Amino acid sequence: MHIRTLELATLPAWQALHRQLWPHHDDAAHRADGEHILASRHLTSFLALDDDGQALGFADAAVRQDYVNGCDGSPAAFLEGIFVAPAHRQAGVARQLVAAVRAWGLERGCAELASDAPLDNLASQSMHARLGFEETERVVFYRMPLR
Repeated sequence: MHIRTLELATLPAWQALHRQLWPHHDDAAHRADGEHILASRHLTSFLALDDDGQALGFADAAVRQDYVNGCDGSPAAFLEGIFVAPAHRQAGVARQLVAAVRAWGLERGCAELASDAPLDNLASQSMHARLGFEETERVVFYRMPLR
């Protein structure tokens, strides 16, 4: 397995993985997200590829300058999304992707790596714990229309 930074040539494979994690977004939105990552200094994405170049998973990350829940300082690296194709789970793919994100964050002066997971996504919460993340808080967001 090889971990590679997203490139224009690997964007279609990245899009296919994104489509599996976020099927409610259309292909144009996924493509635009990938192009935005490629153009940004504060965003990255890593792909896990097998020896044949088949994409196994991805991890998207950002350097956040604003307050990040549970972190002691800023900037903080933030795991924006992570996905491993079902056939390749429990094989260390997520661990290697997060290791790449950690190294990327350290290179950018971050002292912490943060992430989040929905309250009802117990599989994601379990994965985060296995990867060494510590839960810092639980939250329910509210809104109130002003019109």
